[in-house]
Amino acid sequence: MIRRAAVILVGALVLVALIVAVSNPSLVGAASESTSREGSEADNSLVRSHSPILGPDDAPVTILEFFDPACEACRAFYPLTKKILNTYPDQVRLVVRYTPFHGEVSETAIRVLEAARLQGVFEPVLEELLARQNQWAAHGSFDEAAILEIASQAGLDSTKAQEQLDSPEVQAVFEQDREDVKANQIRQTPTFFINGEQLDPFGMQELVDAVQREVAKLPAEEGDL
Repeated sequence: MIRRAAVILVGALVLVALIVAVSNPSLVGAASESTSREGSEADNSLVRSHSPILGPDDAPVTILEFFDPACEACRAFYPLTKKILNTYPDQVRLVVRYTPFHGEVSETAIRVLEAARLQGVFEPVLEELLARQNQWAAHGSFDEAAILEIASQAGLDSTKAQEQLDSPEVQAVFEQDREDVKANQIRQTPTFFINGEQLDPFGMQELVDAVQREVAKLPAEEGDL
């Protein structure tokens, strides 16, 4: 009798579940959909979905740089990071996080770079601004017109950029990156993270070595050039 009652109870529960599924199928998938959304969420305080990326989006090794376009050290490191990307074109990507440590000049350059990202010309504008940094940010000087002129020569649509610089979208990116700088206690630029681990000790050779170690961990078909 007990076994028969148990069978009847199980059958009743199954019937209820079927009725729920037929009458409101969204309830059945709600939990799995929620889990899927959480699992697919790529944003964190180091990497945001809006962050500019140089190199393949799905590269297994990530160099994350907290970067100030007005920073002379950032300019000095850029040829090295570019060389690393060229050495490992399929294995390494560079993710850029905006870090306005030099006041108004940094903020303006960051907004111009973000407008360039929205227009699909981030990399050429970045390279031109760094190559000619002394023309718009030398020794604390600030020449906003020069920033826009240099960026325009690198492919930026300056008319469209004027609308984008103070747009809610660009402002949201700027504020989010500034919050993440604080959350990660970034004190200087550039600050690098390699696959989530901060580069320490800091230095050019140390950066090269850290990337080489991560590439060496990859399966042969990913690590080989």
